Amino acid sequence: MSFKLPPLIPRVDAILVLDGDGNRLAGKYYGDFLTNISSSSSKAAMASEAEQSKTASSAAVTVEDLRSAFERQLQAKIGGIAAQADAAEVVTVMGKTAVFCGGTSPAGTGGTGDVRVIHVAPPEESELVLAHLCEGMFDSMSHLMSGHTDRNMILDNLEMIFLLIDEHCDGGFILETDGSKLASSVLLRDESEAMDTEGGSGGGNTSGGISVPSGDMTIAQALRQAREQIISNLAQRDNGM
Repeated sequence: MSFKLPPLIPRVDAILVLDGDGNRLAGKYYGDFLTNISSSSSKAAMASEAEQSKTASSAAVTVEDLRSAFERQLQAKIGGIAAQADAAEVVTVMGKTAVFCGGTSPAGTGGTGDVRVIHVAPPEESELVLAHLCEGMFDSMSHLMSGHTDRNMILDNLEMIFLLIDEHCDGGFILETDGSKLASSVLLRDESEAMDTEGGSGGGNTSGGISVPSGDMTIAQALRQAREQIISNLAQRDNGM
């Protein structure tokens, strides 16, 4: 009797976007990672580190405290490593495999910026597969940010970064890895949600002929306004013929 094996779907425990100092700008944790750690010694060490960062009068250690402690350990490992956007690096943190890329040059120098994309996964996941996932997401983020993946640019466009994570991964299971496809999906979804919001509120920044000052626009808003201008110019040309 023959049977067909299900396709192999990569699974990750977390996707993080950190700045050069290790501060979390965006990210998501999946499953019971950090709430059900297999190694009691690792959990105790993280809890101890989290407690040390809290005051004596503070509440008990929370999941967010454990996440912060994990991210500090992660930053301690990757802080001195320069990873190219198309060549991810691998480290092991608390028994997990962490693959990251980005952060190869200081912000404002015309390089990729100071932001890193990090995929955290169980140790049994292939490092090569994880590197492919990480590089694909960073490539998409670079497209969306016009190549300027510095901290300020990411903070100004956080909604697009969270949309990117959702398009890339759902519940820890990877949905798409191609950078250009991810960027297109994010722009379409962002545009759709923006149109719904503008339609419900009776007017938005780029609808009804209302222009947004260029310095206040996100990249998605600028693309929408440019597209609307092109459509308007084509309509005027057709009417004049």
